[in-house]
Parts: sequence; structure tokens; C-alpha cells
Amino acid sequence: MRSSWFSKLSVIFGSRPPLSWLLLCLISLVALITVLGSSSSNAFDSVTSTPVPNIFLNYRRLKEQAAVDYLELKSLSLGASRQRELGLCGKERENYVPCFNISENLLAGFKDGEEFDRHCEVSRDQERCLVRPPKDYKIPLRWPTGRDVIWSGNVKITKDQFLSSGSMTKRLMLLEENQITFHSEDGLTFDGVNDYSRQIAEMIGLGSESEFLQAGVRTVLDIGCGFGGFGAHLLSLKVMAVCIAAYEATGSQVQFALERGLPAMIGNFILRQLPYPSLSFDMVHCAQCGIVWDEKDGMFLIEADRVLKPGGYFVLTSPTDKLHESSVSMKNRNMLTPLEELTQKICWSLLAQQDETFIWQKTGDTDCYASRKQGAVPLCQEGHDAQSYYQPLLSCISGTSSKRWIPIQNRSSNSHMSSTELEVHGKYCVLPEDFFEDLQVWKSALKNYWSLLTPLIFSDHPKRPGDEDPLPPFNMVRNVMDMNAHYGGLNAAFLEEKKSAWVMNVVPIRGPNTLPLILNQGFAGVLHDWCEPFPTYPRTYDMLHANGLLSHLTSERCSLMDLFLEMDRILRPEGWVVLSDKVGAIEMGRTLAAQIRWEARVIDLQNGSDQRLLVCQKPFVKK
Repeated sequence: MRSSWFSKLSVIFGSRPPLSWLLLCLISLVALITVLGSSSSNAFDSVTSTPVPNIFLNYRRLKEQAAVDYLELKSLSLGASRQRELGLCGKERENYVPCFNISENLLAGFKDGEEFDRHCEVSRDQERCLVRPPKDYKIPLRWPTGRDVIWSGNVKITKDQFLSSGSMTKRLMLLEENQITFHSEDGLTFDGVNDYSRQIAEMIGLGSESEFLQAGVRTVLDIGCGFGGFGAHLLSLKVMAVCIAAYEATGSQVQFALERGLPAMIGNFILRQLPYPSLSFDMVHCAQCGIVWDEKDGMFLIEADRVLKPGGYFVLTSPTDKLHESSVSMKNRNMLTPLEELTQKICWSLLAQQDETFIWQKTGDTDCYASRKQGAVPLCQEGHDAQSYYQPLLSCISGTSSKRWIPIQNRSSNSHMSSTELEVHGKYCVLPEDFFEDLQVWKSALKNYWSLLTPLIFSDHPKRPGDEDPLPPFNMVRNVMDMNAHYGGLNAAFLEEKKSAWVMNVVPIRGPNTLPLILNQGFAGVLHDWCEPFPTYPRTYDMLHANGLLSHLTSERCSLMDLFLEMDRILRPEGWVVLSDKVGAIEMGRTLAAQIRWEARVIDLQNGSDQRLLVCQKPFVKK
């Protein structure tokens, strides 16, 4: 005779309960016994007995295992089997950059140069696999050595291509068949980068290049940056220089710059705007960058004007053979005449010319636009440039009605933004006390991030978590991508703590557009849709960070698995991922991290909130 409780179950499940239900009950019982019979242990017992400071106290392996058990039980209750680890992509995708497949773009009907542009709607590859490193790939050298010496096997260029590259070999040198050295005087001009930078400073009226910051030049957009020599020099002067260059199948400028640990991303002037808001940079620089600025009725130059701040500088250099300097200079002078006419129509003034370098200055006075002659480039309507994420190029001047129209010479020289500068950001502005509090939060968080990572990052250095970071060359994190940057607080914390790393601040397009606030602090930043791949080459970032991004994207149309695959593509082997989010999002992220072979740990903040950290390291997979 059946017992009463079994009779009730029979009513619910029938005469024979489902096998999956019985299995669920069994596993639940085992998990309960494990929880009751186990004790907490510290996460880093294997590394050190010193507790992690501040909020990241007492990481417990048991809690991580409980989260894994929960996901397994949930899968069993739904009758689903666990996902297996993803396989590796073929050799042909070692340097794969989605959205820039030229052959696919041609088949889709793009032409007249547009096939070289970014077309994510065409490159929807359904194959999910892990982009593996090349056969000869090596972990980058530590800074400062790694800024000037890279492994030749890490970039898509061969020794034969180097030897046949002509003037390139004057700047580069192969060492022991597997290294490329970048000279500090890397041939940007005949007298070297140092003299070239000093020349530009003198041409804009400065006593020396060390006065760039005092003159308001904190951010530079370096178009067609070569191998990053000028940008590397500016970084040494604490000027943030971001390189953009077109996608290249071999010998990419962007890939070389990022391999050196310098700020760079794929971007070009064809038919669409760059993913920056108006009034973003203090200087736009082009040294033989290959752009004919007065083509298409000057739309390329108008785009440069859009991203240039009031009072900012446009530097154009076209190196020539000094033996023919006078004749070539006259020829170039004639060629620049249409360009000079166009610059007058957009209220630029030719500030100086020396040798083959021309410097224009954008007006800081909006009254200039009302006093122009007939036929001048018109002004855009108010609000026309509110969204600048790969929109068509404009044929009008934007930003003139913006509250952010503040000449760079009138800006505070203080490293922190003033109350007036914060107020101009409209509905996304923050009170000075809130801004300072946000910085303090991120300073504390960064200290704890470093405490979590340093035992392995500085594995060859005798230090304990919580100690001050050793000086280079021990620092293995050269660049960080903050995938949901908010106000740029993490970047500010890096500067406050004097960490030798720069941050690419990414602002998702479906959230508040805080990028102008980030750029006004002198940081690198860009708008991006995380439902699409990021415009960079594989293995170009040492650390990825995101606060609240997973929860944000769960309500969007994109797949979190595709996001994790993209993160794996752009993260270098042995690179780090730190995700901060709610429990549910972190649990989902932990499962996805296992599928793409990351080593992952869940950290309980122990502050009574439902926030958790997911700390991952990408393994060096060889095949």
C-alpha cells in the first residue's frame, strides 16, 4: 500500500516520476550534505596566507562550487545537457578581424573604396570557435622593453616583407630572427620624433614640447600612425595619442601599435563618421597618412573639424627629399591651395608652415562662422550630431551650438575637471562631490583588483598581495579596456595610483553617452555597440574590465556567448578579465567562461550586496 506522500507525488508526476526529477533530488541531497559538512576556506591559500584587503575578504571556494552546482541542477531540471568547450578556429583566422572582410564586402555590392570600410551586417559568421595565436606567438615583453621590442611572430608580417619594404627597414631592425626593434628616432621625419615633436611645439608658439599640456593639448588623434613612434613619444609627455588607421591584411599599423602596448584602433575616412562625438580631440595629426583632404567636397576635412575641439590644431606633414626641398615645396604649395581655400571656409587659420609641416588652428570664436563669405560650409542644425556612431559623413559644421564649445586654451590646466567643465555635459553631468566620490570608489576597487591579480602578474617578483606595485619592467598589464566605462573612474584611478597602463574607455551606444565627459578628462575613449565586434586585431589587450555590462546586455538583442567570444579574440593569451555584476549575470558568465576555456573564479564582495566579481585568465592555448 502506497504511503500518503507518495500518493500525492503520483498525482503530480503520474505513476512513475521522471528520471530527471529523481536525479535532481539525488544531486540536491548530495549538495546539501556537502554544504553542511564543509567549512569555508580562503581563495588564495595556494598563493599566500595574507588576507586580501578591504572589501574582497574571505573568498570561498565553497561558494563558487555552490554556484556551479546551482547551474548544473538548473540544467538538469530543464532537461538540458552541459555545453562543451568550444574548439579552435583554423589557421586562416589567426589574425581575423570581423566586419572587415573585403571579398565579402565586394560580393555584397560595395565598391568605390567602401569595400574597405566596416560592414558588420555582411560578416555574420555563424561558426563559433576560438581564434588561436600563430605558431610562433610569444607573450609580449614587459614594459618598458616591450614598447620598443616586439616578437615578429606576434604580428602578421614576414621577414621577406620587411626586407622588401624599402624605407621601413630604416626604422625597423630584426634581431635574432624573431624580434623587431623600434628605434626611438623612428624616421617619422628626417631629424627624428623628438625634433619633430619639438618643431610642432614651437610652431604653435610654445617654448618646448613639455608645454603641450599647459597649452591645452592633452589628446591627439594620430591618423595613419605608422608604427606608433610619434604616439609613443607623446605618451612619454603624458599626452594621450590615439592611433587610427585603415584595416590592412598584412603589416597593419594598428596591430603593430597595439602589440607595442600603444593606444590604437581600426578607423578610416571613407563614407562614415568616426565613433567619436564632436569636439573630442585637441589635435588631429596626419603625417603622410594617405588621405586627400579636399576630396569629396572636403567631407574628410569637415570630419576632422567635427572631432577637433575649438582652438585645436590640425597638423599635416608630407616628408620629402631634402635635396629637392625647394622645388617640391613649391609644388606642394600649389597642391595645398585648394586645401587652404577649404580651411578658410570652415574657419581654420594657417598658423605656421615649416619645411613640409603645415599647422592650422580651428577657431575658438563661433562668430567667425557668421562673417564668412558666400559659399562657405553651412552649419549643422542643432542636435544633428547627437549620435556619432558610424553615421554618414556630414557636409556641415557641427558642434557650434554645443555647451561643450570651450576653446582648449580656456580650459583648466588642473588634472581634475572643474565644476564648470562638469556642468556643460547636460543631463549626463555629475556634481563635483559625486564625481570625486566615484573616483574614490574606483581607487579602492583598483587596489583590490591588483591584490587579486598581482600574485600571478608579478610571479617573478617577491611581493605579497596588498604591497605597493614594483616598478617596471615587472608590470605585465600595459593596456586595459573598460568595456562599460561610465564616467571613466577606473581610468582616473589608474592615473591616481600611477599604474603604468593606459585605458581604452568604451561607452555602449544604448546607454547614457558619457563619452564627451571621458574625453574631456584627457582619456582615450570610443562609442561601441557590444552586439558587434570591436574594430581591432586579435590579442591586442592585456586586461578587459566591465561593470554591469552583462546585465545591460541581457535585455539587448545580442548573445552573451558572442560577447565572450569577442572578448577572447581581443584578449592576449594569459590576459585577464574582471567582470563586476549581479549574481545571476556572474553565474551565467562563469558558465560561458568555462566553455571558452578561461580559468575563472567567483569573488563574493562580502558587503551584503548581490554584486559579485568574476575574475578570469585566458590560457595560452598552443596547437
